[in-house]
Amino acid sequence: MNAPASNLTEWTVSELSAALKRTVEDAYGFVRVRGEVSGFKGASPSGHCYFRLKDDRAVIEGVIWKGVYGRMRVKPEEGLDVIATGKLTTFPGSSKYQIVIDSLEPAGVGALMKLLEERKKKLAVEGLFDEARKQLLPFLPEVIGVVTSPTGAVIRDILHRLSDRFPRHVLVWPVRVQGEQSAGEVAAAIEGFNNLPEGGRIPRPDLIIVARGGGSLEDLWSFNEEIVVRAAAGSMIPLISAVGHETDITLIDFASDKRAPTPTAAAEMAVPVRSELLQSLNALASRKLACWQRGLERHKRELTMLSRALPKDILAEPRQRLDALAERLPRALRANAQVHHTQYTRVATRLAPPLLINTFERRKERYASLNQRLKAGLLANAQAHQARLLRYRERVTAFGERSRRATDALLKQHHVRIERAERLLAAFSYREVLKRGFALVRDDKGQPLRAAAQVASGAVLDIEFADGRVAAVAEGGPAVVVRETVVTETTVVEVAAKPPSKPKKPRGGDEGGGGQGSLFG
Repeated sequence: MNAPASNLTEWTVSELSAALKRTVEDAYGFVRVRGEVSGFKGASPSGHCYFRLKDDRAVIEGVIWKGVYGRMRVKPEEGLDVIATGKLTTFPGSSKYQIVIDSLEPAGVGALMKLLEERKKKLAVEGLFDEARKQLLPFLPEVIGVVTSPTGAVIRDILHRLSDRFPRHVLVWPVRVQGEQSAGEVAAAIEGFNNLPEGGRIPRPDLIIVARGGGSLEDLWSFNEEIVVRAAAGSMIPLISAVGHETDITLIDFASDKRAPTPTAAAEMAVPVRSELLQSLNALASRKLACWQRGLERHKRELTMLSRALPKDILAEPRQRLDALAERLPRALRANAQVHHTQYTRVATRLAPPLLINTFERRKERYASLNQRLKAGLLANAQAHQARLLRYRERVTAFGERSRRATDALLKQHHVRIERAERLLAAFSYREVLKRGFALVRDDKGQPLRAAAQVASGAVLDIEFADGRVAAVAEGGPAVVVRETVVTETTVVEVAAKPPSKPKKPRGGDEGGGGQGSLFG
């Protein structure tokens, strides 16, 4: 028995898929969807990104095209709760609907984000983030201190970038960049660089870079600790923070003198660019490409919307007009060829050989005349240059003679000043004082003695006279005659001095009339 006939329209799979695509796109042009990123493994080899947005009951496929992904400030990460804005469409190849995302933004603030905001407000009130506290980076630092993990890829990226742009002396202070002890080590490293003395055995850095690779908010939490932020704000050495990727923001970024989006960018900020022109051209080219891409996307969207509004038979009239013009084209081509042939014939009569020969002769004579004038002008110009060089040579000779005389006078003046200074130095020398009968007494370390109280019993003394030096050994306390050792060029003579006797009472009939007894009895 035959099946009953049906009046339902028969569709092909492609037609049904296209109709569904138009229906979905017309009903949901642009939407905002909140969900958790799932299955994100980074950009594909083509540069596009594919992942899923899910909640507790449903999942929707998401795609970000290569050009849009490169301009995104917030990029998708596995497990990140986001709000996606884009166009809802279908993919007929697998019979599924998806959202083509144009922008992403975080959804909500978790416990860590709330704590981070509260700590940021507290430190901002204290003035640690003020622009007035920030220092200018040195144009070309001699020594760069880097605070990071010595085993990660960050230090290799920084050293590689510095060697490419402008090699500098780099000091690495190894720290842990994740974990409970990380914050204390980073703060100690910043303070340690600041405590290095100027001109010490270890050079003091002119610039500090605090760097770490990307990670989750929990991984980067060490750089949100107060101890790290206060150490960065109190650093007397200019400091660049390069923590995480471009979208990762930590509190040390606000306290540092300069924030770099990546460790590689920090190395670029630390040393100057080799070619400012190349950088400007690259920047302009990037801006031009971005503008072109945005314009192209805008035109594509406009074209898509306009194409939906066009009726299906809009090309019928232009197609008919094209057929009519195609019939007229052979006649028009023959007429055009006839017109050009007539013009060619008219021009060909003017290109007869005699006319060409006469034109050639006239121009040959003109070129010969110009050549003679050129030779005469070159000769006159050479003579003028020779005369000018002669005048300059005479002026240089005169200036040289004046310079020689001035140099001789200046040298004579300096010679007189040096002789005068030499005489003044000799007049102030202590050896001139020794020539007048005085002596200079030093201890065994060569230090001059200025009082008898400084001489101890048994001390070795060095006595300098104008004509030589004498070594002596002190006996007794101050004001006691010492045992002398006289040193000459050939012999060493020891003279034992008697100990001083007590002074006698003055008598009226003593010789000398002064009543003063002899010091040596």
